[in-house]
Order: sequence, then C-alpha cells, then structure tokens
Amino acid sequence: MQVYGVDAIVRIISHFAFVYLAFWGLRSLRLDTLFKSFQTAQIRIVILMLAIILGYLTSSFFLEILNLLKNTFLSIV
Repeated sequence: MQVYGVDAIVRIISHFAFVYLAFWGLRSLRLDTLFKSFQTAQIRIVILMLAIILGYLTSSFFLEILNLLKNTFLSIV
C-alpha cells in the first residue's frame, strides 16, 4: 500500500513541476502579440491552459519512460 502512495506523490510533484516549467517557458514567447490588446485576462487563461496541457503531456511522457525503465530493470534481475 505504501508504494502506491509514494507513486502518487511522485506523479503529483512531477505534474506540477512540468506545468510550472511549461508556464515559465510559454511566458517568454510573447504570445500577447497574437491577441488584441486590452484582453490580458484571456491571454493569461490561454497561456495557463497551454502550460497545463504541455506540462501534463511531458510529465506523462517522462513518468512512462521511468516506468518502462523500472520494468526493464526488474525483468533483468
């Protein structure tokens, strides 16, 4: 039972970390030039949604790679 709790904590931390990194990276792209001025709330929501999407996908990718490596290691041993 304890292994599932640790796995869940690692997944949550990974998702939040990658969403933060995606948000940090997207802020440097200057996406506000694609939108009309005076719509800062909508721009922030779009950047936040893109960060959540990108962060979740990259986190899932890296967690899947770690899981495959763990299974490969366990099958060898």
